[in-house]
Amino acid sequence: MPAVIVLGAQWGDEGKGKATDQLGTRADYVVKYNGGNNAGHTVVVNGEKFALHLLPGGILSPTCTPVIGNGVVVDLGVLFEEIGDLDSRGIDTSRLKISANAHIITAYTRTMDALSEIALGDKKIGTTGRGIGPTYADKVSRSGIRVQDLFHEDELRAKVEAALAQKNILLKEYGAEQFETDAVVADLLSYADRVRPMVIDTTLELNNGLDDGKTIVFEGGQSTMLDIDHGTYPYVTSSNPTAGGACTGTGVGPTKIDRVIGVAKAYITRVGEGPFPTELLDESGDWLREQGHEYGVTTGRPRRCGWYDAPVVRYSSRVNGLTDIALTKLDVLGGLDQIPVCVAYEVNGERVDEVPAFAADFAAATPIYEYRPGWSEDISECRTFEDLPQAAQDYVLYLEEVSRCRISVIGVGAGREATIVRQDLLD
Repeated sequence: MPAVIVLGAQWGDEGKGKATDQLGTRADYVVKYNGGNNAGHTVVVNGEKFALHLLPGGILSPTCTPVIGNGVVVDLGVLFEEIGDLDSRGIDTSRLKISANAHIITAYTRTMDALSEIALGDKKIGTTGRGIGPTYADKVSRSGIRVQDLFHEDELRAKVEAALAQKNILLKEYGAEQFETDAVVADLLSYADRVRPMVIDTTLELNNGLDDGKTIVFEGGQSTMLDIDHGTYPYVTSSNPTAGGACTGTGVGPTKIDRVIGVAKAYITRVGEGPFPTELLDESGDWLREQGHEYGVTTGRPRRCGWYDAPVVRYSSRVNGLTDIALTKLDVLGGLDQIPVCVAYEVNGERVDEVPAFAADFAAATPIYEYRPGWSEDISECRTFEDLPQAAQDYVLYLEEVSRCRISVIGVGAGREATIVRQDLLD
């Protein structure tokens, strides 16, 4: 049985949650390998909407074990708030497993995040302010707090004390309230007994599962163009949403991965600051936003909207080694006479066919479009590729050609069932 990575091929909000949820109904494990509650996705099951932030998509499938891997940063308050909401709606969350090596978001890392954005002023990154970046910074500087530290009070206290010796100096410079070690430790320990039954060696569990023929879906948070190494730096997240992050964020080696699925919208959106060549700052952008309900699950912020950017998806295919694309929200484009597709850029008067290596060039890039015929039919009830209007079929085949990766799954609505499968992703 396969090990499959599901990740975003654009700037996020592509519909990874739906793709992961669908695969999770057939998988033995769904494991979140990076990020934290800075991202969210909406899953619709039997007409009921679930907004997930920190929990893996597999939490909604009763036969699946959801796993939070070592590469994730965990806000314990958010975790138990989300668990409580699902429990109240009849969802069994007792199957959740959490890596002992996952790092914890603390009250002081959340504060540092918010103050850092204020200090940057016009050069702000556009973070969600949830402490993700400072927690990863502490991890890299070897001053972070891990889940396993909750079960050793003396060690936890020593680590918090050492961290605050540095943080409080900065907080004083900002004119912000400083933190007391006792208060931070007490807050963290208040979660210890509740989280203890969930904490295991997830690396051992997942590798043993693969050896036993189990199916694992690796769920990426954020997306390729927000990757700390391969995204539009510095307007990126603080982890690796790309395929390599699935290995480092779970402890499963690359030779055990069978498939890498990139989720891409039939158009494109972005939240926060940074370059966005196909961004629409006119009525077309407003139309896409309203048709696609493009508002952040986590922040509620309106998303920046634009036409499909083929060079971005080609880039994503290259750095992730994509085997398949799951194309989402094709139904949103219904009613357009023609649909622009960005196939290249103009940079300093020259045509550039790929995402420029230099950030300044990408920031200056303007899209070169080709135009495809639109369709007026409602496609939300289509369940086979042949059910689609010819123009919609042609649009999908064209995107497949310019993206240089096969499109195996097509989303035509929000629900689990609103999906066209051209190639079984777990076959």
